[in-house]
Amino acid sequence: MSTVNPDLPVVSSFLQNGFHRYLKGLLRRNFHTVAVAEDSLSAADVPPDQPLIVFANHPGWWDPLVAHWVCRHVLKNRQFYAPIDAIALQQYRVLGKLGFYGVRSDTTAGIAAFLKTSRAILNTPGSSIWITPTGRFADPRETDVEFAHGLGHLCSRIDRGTLLPLAMEYSFWEERLPECLLRFGQPILIEQHPLRDKAAWTEYLFERLRETQQNLAELVIARDAAAFRPVLHGGKGAGRVYDLFRRLRSWWSGRELSAQHGKKFS
Repeated sequence: MSTVNPDLPVVSSFLQNGFHRYLKGLLRRNFHTVAVAEDSLSAADVPPDQPLIVFANHPGWWDPLVAHWVCRHVLKNRQFYAPIDAIALQQYRVLGKLGFYGVRSDTTAGIAAFLKTSRAILNTPGSSIWITPTGRFADPRETDVEFAHGLGHLCSRIDRGTLLPLAMEYSFWEERLPECLLRFGQPILIEQHPLRDKAAWTEYLFERLRETQQNLAELVIARDAAAFRPVLHGGKGAGRVYDLFRRLRSWWSGRELSAQHGKKFS
């Protein structure tokens, strides 16, 4: 007879499936494409019995929604979990059914609870923790934002698992809507760094994430869509009124209308 770990957040598959149906439309209405750097996808191929922590930069409001989508459509068989402010979770309790769990980082008891819950998640096969260690929004070019010590503290308390850096940017290329572009960094095996304390872990992970952000920035600046694999195609066109004018002009001239302004991710 199997037992459920009482420290593991209770997730509702029914609510998650409904949430992703809603999320698909939301992302499509607000992004032209959600895409991951092609040459970084192999880094995300982590065995399901291996504990996994994905740590990312925090460029905007969309981050947890994009992370939830990427977890399901890139990591696929991984359950998404992410720490958020405990007060926010009290206000929006449904988030707990989607894998979010509350954290009070301003108290010793809160930090202990975070470590206890996080270890319970990591000890559950097929799970993953997604975390933004800066704890606040920061432009991707602001690369000197310090990490809070929560992630480093957690890494110093576990003896196995994989850490996966993830860089995220929202960039306008050729369309009315922005591109959501991501890149995974090289996996870090916790067991290969047995003597690191939380400060050493924090410094090391900071450098690995900044390195991943720089690699993504180079791809974003190059504007090479072929370097990315789309995981969601979103909206096209320049808006209803302007597109109507374009359709009328296309009909009058007998030319075929392309809804996209440019050719990237077409």
